[in-house]
Amino acid sequence: MITGIKGTRFRRAAAVTLTTGAVLAAGAFGAAPAGAVATPTIAAKGGYVMNNGTAASLYTKAADTKLSTGSTTKIMTAKVVLAQANLNLDAKVTIQKAYSDYVVAKNASQAHLIVGDKVTVRQLLYGLMLPSGCDAAYALADKFGTGSTRDARVKSFIGKMNSAATALHLTHTHFDSFDGIGNGNNWSTPRDLTKIASSAMKNSTFRTIVKTKSYTAKTVTKVNTTRTMAPWTNTNGLLSSYSGAIGVKTGSGPEAKYCLVFAATRNGKTVIGTVLASTSIPARESDATKLMNYAFAR
Repeated sequence: MITGIKGTRFRRAAAVTLTTGAVLAAGAFGAAPAGAVATPTIAAKGGYVMNNGTAASLYTKAADTKLSTGSTTKIMTAKVVLAQANLNLDAKVTIQKAYSDYVVAKNASQAHLIVGDKVTVRQLLYGLMLPSGCDAAYALADKFGTGSTRDARVKSFIGKMNSAATALHLTHTHFDSFDGIGNGNNWSTPRDLTKIASSAMKNSTFRTIVKTKSYTAKTVTKVNTTRTMAPWTNTNGLLSSYSGAIGVKTGSGPEAKYCLVFAATRNGKTVIGTVLASTSIPARESDATKLMNYAFAR
């Protein structure tokens, strides 16, 4: 038995050794100092995440590099439609053969709209954002552009898309299509596209649509009967796999590769961001998951 001053010193030294050992052991098992969150590595060429409430940047990777946006372009398509004065979401649009011919010629994603059917603007927005229908995008551009010909109306609508980008002070964004199937002059950046989505999410109808997993439209046929369309399923897999996910839009294409604009809310905090030119559908979802986890942890 050790007694006296020497014994006291030994007990103090042993306590210090034990405490130090415990700290080292905790470090070995993955504990990190508060705030020390590892920056994730993503497959996408570009990525950006911000706090949707404060607009504070939380992650950047080539955030201001111009890249093809694919069908994430349709976020702006929807935003322009929803910004129309005196918009009637229940107004009916008759589906034209030109819309069907377009998606066939382009081998594009579609909502499988039926020529002659009368579809509401609201239904077209669901067809635009869930199955990424380029036929729905064409119908909306034709409806909300101005001009005496279809080509003129579409050109006018794309002009409205670019005007909306200018109004948001976006200097690295340009649209030359209503659906992302561009002619070499359709591009944005991860930061700009995130800002477009953040602006669009201020609209309650937009928010409702982009968080919907599945939607079934009942349209009026050209002989005035009712047709129940096949359900439209949202192409955004994060709505089912990521807790708190609330949107926003996928995109893909030969030039765009695999894109995803994403948003989620946890504990009252909403983060929103974009990955462009990822390597596959699973990769873009993995990229987005990493970035949201990182953003929520910060």
